Amino acid sequence: MHGIEPIVGSAPSVARRRLLARLVGIGLAGSLLPGAARAVPAPAEPTLLVVGDSLSAGYGLETGAGWVDLLRRRLRQLRTRWQVINASISGDTTAGGLARLPALLSRDRPRVVVIELGGNDALRGLQLTDTRANLEQMVALCKHAGARVLLVGMQIPPNYGAAYTERFAAIFPEVARTQHVALVPFLLAGVVAHPDWFQSDNIHPTARAQPVMLETVWPRLAPLLGLRAGREAAR
Repeated sequence: MHGIEPIVGSAPSVARRRLLARLVGIGLAGSLLPGAARAVPAPAEPTLLVVGDSLSAGYGLETGAGWVDLLRRRLRQLRTRWQVINASISGDTTAGGLARLPALLSRDRPRVVVIELGGNDALRGLQLTDTRANLEQMVALCKHAGARVLLVGMQIPPNYGAAYTERFAAIFPEVARTQHVALVPFLLAGVVAHPDWFQSDNIHPTARAQPVMLETVWPRLAPLLGLRAGREAAR
């Protein structure tokens, strides 16, 4: 090879010093180029994703009054790093939730997902086999993405017929058992005994009911977040 003196010997030659200077200069310049290796950023805040319908979207309530908003406030008061993303849409069904879930998982990369869907399936008289299959697929997608899952159960009034009502209510514990995920048996368990806690449509809870709904969810959700579920930890 010509033009570059071999780097040998004990005493550095002029050519050797020039070569070393050039190499250092190239390294420094490369570190300033776009796309050059940089320090790995700190891990993002862990994300809790809520995929639900109007009961979680805060239908008919003032902004910030829904149970998911109260949950976000509680986690902030507890000085946790959890970020809550509420992807609930009023009127959504399990089919709708399943259709948009892959994009949500890809975008938000949640560590925990709360699935609160199914009520609109029943109110529309949809096939319960489809409701169960949709929920199972949603849970499977979340688990495949590495997220822990909390399934939130729902019940419907008896005027839909005893058989349909019972079959619908049974879907949630069955999916939770077969998929091995946590379960809130009935989101409105502490609300249905108070007719005055519902809006004029007799379907959507008022702001007064939202703290009770949060307390129904909290004992099953807190362990998934690595938190204590006791009331003293929720203050």
